[in-house]
Amino acid sequence: MLSGKDVKGVIPALVTPFTKKDEVDLKGVEKITKFLVDNGVHALMPVGGTGEFPSLLREEKRDVVAAVARVAKGKIPIIPGTAACSTREVILLSNEAHEAGADAVIVTAPYYFKLSDASLIQHYTTVAKNVGCPVIVYNNPLYTGNPMSPQVIAQLLGVKNIIGVKNSSPDMGQLIEMIRLSPKGKSLCTGIDSQFYPALCVGASGLYSTAAGIVPAQMVKLYDLAMAGKHAEALALSMKLQSLNRYLEYDPGYVAPAKEALNLLGLPGGFLREPLPQLTAGEKAGVKAALKEIGAL
Repeated sequence: MLSGKDVKGVIPALVTPFTKKDEVDLKGVEKITKFLVDNGVHALMPVGGTGEFPSLLREEKRDVVAAVARVAKGKIPIIPGTAACSTREVILLSNEAHEAGADAVIVTAPYYFKLSDASLIQHYTTVAKNVGCPVIVYNNPLYTGNPMSPQVIAQLLGVKNIIGVKNSSPDMGQLIEMIRLSPKGKSLCTGIDSQFYPALCVGASGLYSTAAGIVPAQMVKLYDLAMAGKHAEALALSMKLQSLNRYLEYDPGYVAPAKEALNLLGLPGGFLREPLPQLTAGEKAGVKAALKEIGAL
């Protein structure tokens, strides 16, 4: 069974490639998975925001996890997103993901309805008790509208079967406070690419990363430099990678730039699923320039 100590380093958030007919390209999923595993990443996160999970059908989510597992099972942990608005659906999706090959699941707070801290704690506690694999809490307040404080996160990390957190708050102070308050042996990761190096410096376990789904070798190198205490080199590489990160955190969103970048690199990024907007010609040029600037293209 996966533990918090096992979830660390560079964890790419995989795109879900679609064909022109708007079908999931499962061969493309397998090819991207192999590319990431071959470049030394430490775990994989399919069916998250980068993977367009709100646009995927239930059976498509299961099929994507199974495709990732065909390539990566037994090599590195597979941690798919299984978010939903109801506790019951999260349990259903999580157990289906586990059966398809997931080693753990990562769950954002329910969205649309505003929930109290008590409701959020009950939600995750019930999920953790009814899922056959470990659970990672995903705090993403800008997208869910249900922020979780460091105190709530620390309480959840004391629940049996909850092994870590992904924190996608732009406030680094929140991550630092989570690290200070949380039990030992848990995985505490940032979900914001530009925070990767500074987060490692304050004790974070690693990063769930859109950038690592595009330039995995460079992100792994950054992690290795930081872990080796080569901070000047790590800082220089972090600043270099910011040329790409800025297209994955701000306008025009992160899914379209990620797919454009993969397509430019000759990998099956595929098409977007409507209604996500296409990149403009200027945005496409910017992504291409960023890849050239960091030496990926």
